[in-house]
Amino acid sequence: MQPSDASTEPTKPSAPASARASLGSNLLIVVLVLALAGGGVWWYRQQHPAAAPEGKGPPGSGGGRPPQPPVPVVTTKVLQKDVPIYLDGLGTVMAYNSVTVRVRVDGQLQKVAFTEGQDVKAGDLLAQIDPDPFLTQVAQAEARKTQDEAQLTNARIQLKRNADLLALKIVSQQDYDTQKALVDQFEATVKADQAAIDSAKVQLNYTKILAPISGRTGLRQVDQGNIVRANDANGLVVIAQLRPISVSFTLPEQTLNDIQQQMARGELPVLAVARDDTSVLDEGKLAVIDNQIDTTTGTIRLKATFPNADLRLWPGQFVNARLLLTTRTNGIVVPSTVVQRGPDGTYAFVVNTEDSTVKLRPVKVGQMASGQALIESGLQPGETVVVDGQHKLQPSAKILTGPPAGKPPGPPGTAPGAESRGKKSKQ
Repeated sequence: MQPSDASTEPTKPSAPASARASLGSNLLIVVLVLALAGGGVWWYRQQHPAAAPEGKGPPGSGGGRPPQPPVPVVTTKVLQKDVPIYLDGLGTVMAYNSVTVRVRVDGQLQKVAFTEGQDVKAGDLLAQIDPDPFLTQVAQAEARKTQDEAQLTNARIQLKRNADLLALKIVSQQDYDTQKALVDQFEATVKADQAAIDSAKVQLNYTKILAPISGRTGLRQVDQGNIVRANDANGLVVIAQLRPISVSFTLPEQTLNDIQQQMARGELPVLAVARDDTSVLDEGKLAVIDNQIDTTTGTIRLKATFPNADLRLWPGQFVNARLLLTTRTNGIVVPSTVVQRGPDGTYAFVVNTEDSTVKLRPVKVGQMASGQALIESGLQPGETVVVDGQHKLQPSAKILTGPPAGKPPGPPGTAPGAESRGKKSKQ
């Protein structure tokens, strides 16, 4: 007997049961994912309650966003006063006069009569070249002149005799003319001898090297005992006149017409300011405007003269030259820190004193100088603006005004905190 097919084949699960098992596994994974997501949202809202949607904040929050605390800032009033209008340019200090002292005759440098860095006056002895060769030349020229003068005297005596003999018709006219020509020749020779003497004395005088101008000597280029020549390239020393002194600076060519108009009314003051843009080194006057504009840079070159009584200006020094063009009457000014810069230009935070909020207002700045900004438009006198703390502000934000923590208010009329910033800049 053959066994039946049902007894020999293994038993297989039915298709509906396998599908139900797979569906159950997928539902379990979905439930776990949702549970994890819900837990993450709950944890985030616990850590960041302000980010919760309005009306759905964590328990006890009142259902809304918590109010932002007031931002502590420093404020000041917009002032109105006369403001000087400056034109700023980068300048270079240069000596009022500068001379490279050179020798004019060849010889041995016998003596150096100055010290490096010494103040000298015009005509002071700087050095001495060995004068002996030039004294010999003077003596030779004088001896030659004495010899020629003796011959001239003899020729004149003979000419007088010939004149007497010519009247008696003892000598001919030709003899008289020949003697007269000889006298003229000796007279010219004597004049040439005198010129040679003068030339030798000039060369002798050149052995004394004198200061051509008053000023301060620089580093000595030649030491005592060396042979110097008139064609030496370096010279002996450079003398620079430091009182007064000049500053050469450049300004944009667009300012030329305004400068010329103001110069027609009188002298224009110029300030020499150190590179920190705060320390005024000296005050002078505009001396000259160059006769041409630099076409490569579009600038005009100017020169100002300074008394330099304290020698705070030195040749080769870089300074900021500030030309006082005019004075703006009743200009609107604020501390320079009030003005902020953004993608759309300059702006300032203006305080609404009724609710202690701020609003952002675009402003147009005329100039910034000495820690204050001249406002062309955007602000009105008497308004309150933020001086410090703008980086924490947003439009319509609440503010808390007052001096910085731990510091007393500044003097009347000074923005709080401005005094300390001024001390730091000076240090």
